[in-house]
Amino acid sequence: MAACMKFTQRVWKSFIDTKGHDAQCFPNLRILRVRPGVVETALEIQPFNCPCSTVHGGLLLSLTDTLGSLAIASRGHYMTGVSTDVCTSFVRPAGKAGDTLFGKATLTSLGRQLAYTRIDFTNSNGELVAYGTHTKYVGKSATDPKNVKFSDDGEMIVEGESAND
Repeated sequence: MAACMKFTQRVWKSFIDTKGHDAQCFPNLRILRVRPGVVETALEIQPFNCPCSTVHGGLLLSLTDTLGSLAIASRGHYMTGVSTDVCTSFVRPAGKAGDTLFGKATLTSLGRQLAYTRIDFTNSNGELVAYGTHTKYVGKSATDPKNVKFSDDGEMIVEGESAND
């Protein structure tokens, strides 16, 4: 498994282990593919995600936040910063219980202070159902000792230490 994928999965596990919002809303989120700056996921929609027969928009907004953070993690940031802006636009119903919702998070810019991401959500037919943007302050998290740097292809860690799995 590529180092970038392994690292991003470790960050996701840390989100779940805190037993916070992510663990309550989408504990079954699967990370399908990762390369530096891009994370692709799948989520089987659960009945509790659909209070009115279709996915609640709050789930998509929460996923915008979380997947934006994972896109930052895919560039080697263990601590992914603090949200300064999160926005989600809803294009069509995202599905009902039992359907699969796909997310693709892309890190569009990573500076010394701010990171910008875009997240596209599609259904199993590949139709866009929503998209979002997420801005995070990463100034303090950029120096976290658990951060790493990857080779351009994400296959290897070239700076920093990998955790024992």
